[in-house]
Amino acid sequence: MMSNHPTDKQIQDAYRLAKERYAMLSVDTEQALDTLAHTPISLHCWQGDDVRGFESPDVELGGGLAATGNYPGRARNANELRRDLDKAYSLIPGTHRLNLHSIYAETGGQKIERNELGPEHFSAWIAWAKEKGHGIDFNPTCFSHPMAESGFTLSSYDEGIRRFWIEHCIACRKIGEHVGRELGTPCVTNIWVPDGFKDVPVDRKTPRMLLKDSLDNILAEKIDPRYNLDSVESKLFGIGSESYVVGSHEFYLGYAIANHILLCLDSGHFHPTEVISDKLSSVLMFLDEVLLHVSRGVRWDSDHVVILSDELQALAQEIVRGDFLPRVCIGLDFFDASINRVAAWVIGARNTMRALLMALLEPIDHLRELEVSGDYTARLALLEELKGLPFGAVWDYFCLQQGVPVGIGFMDEIREYEKRELSKRT
Repeated sequence: MMSNHPTDKQIQDAYRLAKERYAMLSVDTEQALDTLAHTPISLHCWQGDDVRGFESPDVELGGGLAATGNYPGRARNANELRRDLDKAYSLIPGTHRLNLHSIYAETGGQKIERNELGPEHFSAWIAWAKEKGHGIDFNPTCFSHPMAESGFTLSSYDEGIRRFWIEHCIACRKIGEHVGRELGTPCVTNIWVPDGFKDVPVDRKTPRMLLKDSLDNILAEKIDPRYNLDSVESKLFGIGSESYVVGSHEFYLGYAIANHILLCLDSGHFHPTEVISDKLSSVLMFLDEVLLHVSRGVRWDSDHVVILSDELQALAQEIVRGDFLPRVCIGLDFFDASINRVAAWVIGARNTMRALLMALLEPIDHLRELEVSGDYTARLALLEELKGLPFGAVWDYFCLQQGVPVGIGFMDEIREYEKRELSKRT
């Protein structure tokens, strides 16, 4: 019976032919693969447990967020989550990072309020990351908490609520700084708050003034960017904030520029017909770096698993064509509880990397020459021709080179892991 999986020789032979084909367009596939191998993706820990964290087993997901589905095998503690992540990383080519929320603190069973969290509550995560070679990024968790039940945190009219969340974010910056020092790579500490009104407000100005004041307090202490990079993240609307979100794109764009911090662009946080690929070249005219959250919204910010869509390819093209790779921190942000959670990580990460590889295999210099000369006919013809080139053979070779399954082969390992590990969780 013929095998469903290609042999190493078949993969190598196909790559050799693809390499020659791309060389005819002056594209160096080896250089593209080397660049891709050194481009980390930050995997989001919350895909593995449906954004529950470890504060309480009965916590309700708040902040207008929703993880739908009941596929078996959700991680119930930090050790299970790390095992699941280890399996996911083993199926994704390259060396990658972890994006960690503060609710994933390990407190030894003690009740530690979020504004009292410290680096010691993440020591196991740091030790694991050191051993595995991962960087860590970090996030304050300004939702799923009694102090967020009003729908307002950093922009609340209640000074006590604002102070609690200011202290939490300050604590998270210090954790991020410690993580960066320990791991030798900057930790991106990203602030997102769900604050907003369900119905039309009469005063849009005051909550934004309060949010600005809170952020000013949070960022008052300067931290060495070698260890921590601050970021702020906007959103168009959410469940419970359909009419007005305090932290809009315009608000955070202005704040990031004025304060020389990163702006987070989440591909699910804009109008359904609005794309962030077109925003990159604009915001990077005025910002040193941006944080990119790669997600997939379906009619709203529903955080579906990333597929190899036209927009994902356009996003990768903008990053590569603009020579922005060193200035864009790429992370995943979705949570699907209806499918195997480890597979969700692997599918999303591999698709993001495939989109980047497709962009890296473009003859960008020649395309620019055609554009500058006004030969838009040849530009269109070449762009369309590229869609038929053997990109898949280059990707398969990259997976072989990196020691991960080629093609759909990763599902064999996921099914085995599901049978051995995930099926035992109830």
